[in-house]
Amino acid sequence: MARLKEKFFPFFLISPSVLIILFIITFPLGFSLYVSFTGYSLLTPGSMVFTGAENYITLVRDPVFWQSLKNTVIFLTIGINTELFLGLGIALLLARELKGGRILRTISMIPMMFAPILVGFQFKWFFNDQVGMLNNLLYTFNVIQRPIIWLIRRDLAMFSILVGEIWRGTSFMIIILTAGLMSLPKDPFEAAEVDGASGFQKFRHITFPLLSPFIFIAMAIRSLDIATAFDIVQIMTGGGPAHRTELIWTYVYRVGIVDTQFGLGCAISYVTVIISVGFAYYLFRQLLKTRR
Repeated sequence: MARLKEKFFPFFLISPSVLIILFIITFPLGFSLYVSFTGYSLLTPGSMVFTGAENYITLVRDPVFWQSLKNTVIFLTIGINTELFLGLGIALLLARELKGGRILRTISMIPMMFAPILVGFQFKWFFNDQVGMLNNLLYTFNVIQRPIIWLIRRDLAMFSILVGEIWRGTSFMIIILTAGLMSLPKDPFEAAEVDGASGFQKFRHITFPLLSPFIFIAMAIRSLDIATAFDIVQIMTGGGPAHRTELIWTYVYRVGIVDTQFGLGCAISYVTVIISVGFAYYLFRQLLKTRR
């Protein structure tokens, strides 16, 4: 009896956590999966009727869904690569023993401290065509003669929200990559210095390979963060103009909450989650390859 109690005692200790996880995570996931196979509408009582794969068929035929998915891929690709390029460049500077380096590293963390919704309002004002700082600066230096409508023009709206997202996310890249650079062993660099290697050769053959695990970790975290972007886009453009900046999660909000088609919204969410999990799995596989 004592052995039986000892065997099951650890399970007893973790049971509260397991129950909380089941209630907070597993039940909502299962329920939303069921709802995705119904025609449930928030404003129609008794509409939670099983309709099979009708929502998913509607999704495949919906051009706006494919447009939002395409926009999300473009937003993710440009955003993550720009953040990596800027973050790595600044991290290489901050990792050096500079006077005031600690202060500069602290300052680089500031953008990450802002909530995404505040960043959205900040850059919505920055790109405002009437009172925005950017147009006023361009006016001052006689670069433009009439206001540029940054958040409404089709060719500039995506650029505008990317600037806000990159400004907020680059600080995360800087922190991770600076920590990685400062933890690298010095022996390979000293040996390369003796062999007469140039700065670029040391970066290409020593720094970058050793830093690869940190790069993949930073990219994996930021990719999932950017892929689920909602606040900045919703505040700055609301997905417009004409769905040009509609990302997958703003489209979920539009369909599920604004249009009250909750069943269809759950279907879009599940498709998106599957794509996100697959992408995260690919990144972590690449990370494991760099550690072998």
